[in-house]
Formats: sequence, structure tokens, C-alpha cells
Amino acid sequence: MTVRREPLRIANCSGYYGDRLSAAREMVEGGPIDVLTGDYLAELTMLLLWKARQRDPEAGYALSFLAQMRDVLGTCLARGIKVVVNAGGLNPAGLAGKLRDLAAAAGLHPAVAHVEGDDLLARLPELQARGHDFAHLATGRPLAGSGVQVLTANAYLGGWGITEALRAGADVVVCGRTTDAALVVGPAAWAHDWALDDWDALAGAVTAGHIIECGTQATGGNYSFFTEIPDPVHPGFPIAEVAADGSSVITKHPGTGGAVTVGTVTAQLLYEIGRPRYLNADVVARFDTVRLAQQGPDRVAVGRVIGEPAPADLKVCINHQGGHRNTATFVLTGLDLDAKADFAEATLRDATGGPAGFAAYDLRREHGGSCDRLTLTVKDPDPEVAGRRFFTAVAGSALAGYPGLYLEHATARATEYGVYWPALVPAHEVGAVTVLADGTRLPVPSPPTALPGAPAALPAPPGDEAVPPEPQPPVAAVPGSGPRRTGRPEPYDPGRARTVRLPLGTLLGARSGDKGGDANVGVWARDDRTYLWLRDYLDVPRLRALLPESAELPVSRYEMPNLRAVNFVVHGLLGEGVAASTSADPQAKALGERLRGCLADIPEQLLDLPLGPYASLPDE
Repeated sequence: MTVRREPLRIANCSGYYGDRLSAAREMVEGGPIDVLTGDYLAELTMLLLWKARQRDPEAGYALSFLAQMRDVLGTCLARGIKVVVNAGGLNPAGLAGKLRDLAAAAGLHPAVAHVEGDDLLARLPELQARGHDFAHLATGRPLAGSGVQVLTANAYLGGWGITEALRAGADVVVCGRTTDAALVVGPAAWAHDWALDDWDALAGAVTAGHIIECGTQATGGNYSFFTEIPDPVHPGFPIAEVAADGSSVITKHPGTGGAVTVGTVTAQLLYEIGRPRYLNADVVARFDTVRLAQQGPDRVAVGRVIGEPAPADLKVCINHQGGHRNTATFVLTGLDLDAKADFAEATLRDATGGPAGFAAYDLRREHGGSCDRLTLTVKDPDPEVAGRRFFTAVAGSALAGYPGLYLEHATARATEYGVYWPALVPAHEVGAVTVLADGTRLPVPSPPTALPGAPAALPAPPGDEAVPPEPQPPVAAVPGSGPRRTGRPEPYDPGRARTVRLPLGTLLGARSGDKGGDANVGVWARDDRTYLWLRDYLDVPRLRALLPESAELPVSRYEMPNLRAVNFVVHGLLGEGVAASTSADPQAKALGERLRGCLADIPEQLLDLPLGPYASLPDE
């Protein structure tokens, strides 16, 4: 093939199953693009697709993708725009077939390929017999003997199956469980004819893929400093212009809402990550070597990224049956709220039997405005215990409770929930296959990997882990990005600095999210001097003091100077993961903003704004 010299314009039109339906049309009609991608899968999504498949054996994929293709498939074919998605979920072959039917009905004839091999459910007994124990990454507990009923088991594939499909002439490539970044890696490797061990180029594509995978989160969505964006409503979806060396420019179509800035891109880079060595099926991308520069309005240059050989193991997303759950929420208002909460808790324990009556019993109090809420969530294998029995006990105590009692939520019907079980499997045990429209099956090559036994995931450590930045190989400057910072700025003098009591978010941005039962919160500064203060001020003990729910949990801390950021991973904060969590914020989306709202003693010299009404100087 002829190697492409100009950057490949890869657009995103979906960050999750349920994202804006019109995004595909907006990206195709809004300006020139070469590839349209969409990420539809999360750990929870696989469980939702399993439930859909129980109702309809031919289901198991993202239906919204078909609706989007009705709008744009003809235009994509006319303009030569390739479409690459992971909307296939548990049934990529089924979705590919449905898309061919949809196209034929419209008089279109796209070459639709799909990638399979990620589904390991039927192979679990065989793999376990060969000594692969699928131990839970956080607990180390082997899957065998755990007593769980596995519903789904899918390995995270890389991008080379997509590359093979595009090399074979596919117009549309439908995948199941790939890494999110693979949707960018595959097309970029195809267009630029990369080799399996072009580590730096692949790492750059992984970085670009991570930035655009969540759609508008890279263009101003969920952004800490959203009030600075002139037009935050209906932001445009992102585009990555990926060059032959793996460097990229993140942008969006002209005239769309939102913004692409170093800040919005930094926020997304910090989303749902752990160590700065970002492990992907195709390469380990050194996120601690990422450098960003504002190239122009809505254009952020991402310099070349250092890559290392791919991990020897692939991550496996296993979901198993958890049981049944139910919730009742009591409103506390007026006077004596603490006494009312104690009274309600005692009444509920008496009426329901307390923790001994259920497999899990979780009572939480939330403060808010003129009233508080007391929420009791129970879990049990028996739907009758978590359903009718629980509701009857709650309802039967209503007239005997605290004054002003009313229920905001209560039901007699328990809901079934699943549990996420992250594990590893050797990469050589997973055989990805690209299937063309005529049934031709192309084996997908595997990249050379790191030595067996090299770390390939982030298990919970036995204690805290504070990791300073690693020595960084030299990284070339981003073309057209202007001069690089040289040397280190003079730090503030903590012994002499006057401080002002202000929320952390006065100076710092944050982005948080979930990875199984863990939560991450990345915190970044917008200038070098503030980063030096952030680095020294926000350590693990202080994080624990500001976020008390992390006080008894292992916390990992990673410094990322190139991004002026510090990333924390709070292990076990979300219990068994989003599907099973009883937290009001089961995906830790608000954790970063809660941290930004905490008060801190900020050096006065770092402030470039007048003191507000909530600022206070310490006694001298």
C-alpha cells in the first residue's frame, strides 16, 4: 500500500452506549474526516448487553449504532470515510449482519467486516484446565472455586484486527470488546503502515485514542473550568489528526460548541488511569512523556510519546451474577436531624433484622440543603428477601418512626445486579480473527510482548504506593508548538509564604472516574509554579483528610510533571464495581469536584485574582 504522509483525521461520535445520537451526522457533515469511530462499551455495558441477549438471543450489541448508520452510511461511502466501532459488544457478527441488511434496504453495498476472538466465556474451562486461574486483580482470588456464576468473559483486544480489516478493503469494521484506544490505533496503523513494534508511534495513537474515546469530555464536557468556555452547551465531538510518527493534534469541527484547550485535553488524559505507564493491548504508552501545547484556537498538539513493548497479558472483563438488591430512602427534615437519623437507624434494624437478615446491609446518610436523606440498601441472593420481605418491614415501621418521616423511594421489587471481576490471561491464549463479508477469516498478528511476568495491570497494593516521576527519555518538540519550558521555575518559599484559605478548585482542575472497584482522581495545575505547590501539598495523608472515605483504604499516588498533574488511585473505594456499588456516585464521577471544593491553605503569591468574600488570612 502507499504510505499516507498527511495526518489521518479520526473523529469520535460516541463515548458510551447512550451518547448523543446526532453525533455521527454532526461529525460526517461538519467537515472533512477520514475515519468515524465510536466507543460504546464500558465494564457495565457488557452486563447490560448480556441482559438484552437473555430477552433476544440475536441481540447483544449497541442498537443505537444502527440508528446512526441510517443517517450517515451513504455519505461515508460516497466520501470514502471508514467507520470503526466496538458497538458489536457480545455479538459483533450479529451487528455486522444487521448493518448489511440495513445497507441493502437502502441500496448500499458497504464491505462490512467484524473482529472476534475476545469472547472467552465458552473457553473458560479449557483455559482453567491449562493453569490460568483468572485471579481477581484486586483480591487475588482465583475464579475456580469462587462459586460465582460467570455471565460474560471478554478479553480486551488491540487494534491490529481493525488494521487487517482495513487492509482487506473494509468500509466498516465492527468490533466487540477492544481497548477503547484500539479504535484509533487500528486505523492509524493501517494508514501509516506501522509495524507491530513501532512502539512510539503506537503509543502516540493510544494517547490520541484515550483523549477522544469519551467524546465531548475532550471538548469541554465535565470540565472543571467550564465557566471559562464561551459556548459550553452542545459541544462538538473531538477529532484526532494522527501523524505518521504518532504525534497528533486534537481538534473539533469549526463552529461547534465547547473548546479544545490544553486544560480540556489534560483532564481527559487523567481520566480513569492508574500508573503513568498506561497499559494497552498493543503497547505500553508512557503518559509521563506526553507533552501538550496550544497550537491555535481549538487545536492542541500532542507530542511524540514514548512506547514500550506490549504487556504479556491481556485484561479480561468478567461479569458474574451477584444477587438481588433493593433500596429505601428516608427524608430527614426540620429539627434534631442527628437524633432523627439515630432513631431511623434503630427502627430499621428492629424492623428488618439488621445486617444479619441480608447478605449485605448498607445504610448511608447524605446531607443536602434543607434536609438530609438516609438511604438503606440491602442485597441478598433471594429476590424475595431483598424484595417483598424488605419492603414489608420498611413500610410496617413508617408510622412508628421519627416526626416528619416520608419515603422518597421504596419498592417491593428487588433488582438483579452483576459483579465485575477483572482478571488477566496470557496474550498468546487469545486468538483474534478478522472476518470479512465473504466469510474469509484472517488471523490477527500479535505484537511482541514484554517478558512474561511483567506487570500488566494495577492490583490493589497491600499498603500505600507513592511513585515519583520516572526518568524520561528525550521527547521531540511538537512542530509549531513554540519553545519548550527549560529548567524549573523558582518554587514558592513555604516558610515565608502568606496563605489564603480557599477551595482547592480555585487553582486546580480535577477529573475522576472508576476502574472496577477502584476510583482515580487526577489533579492538575495550569502553570508550573502552582504545580510545584500541588506536588508538595497534596500527598496521600492530606488526600485522606480531605476525602474521609479514603482514610482506611490503600491509595496510590503518581506524579506526572509534563502534565503538571498528580494522579491518585483509591483502591476499593467502589467495592465490587459500578454494577454492585451501593454508593450514590458508583462511578466516582463527582469525586474530583468534591476534592476541588475542599478548603486548602493556598500561597497568596499563586493567586492572580482578588480575594473573594470566602477567603480568610491566618492569624499572624
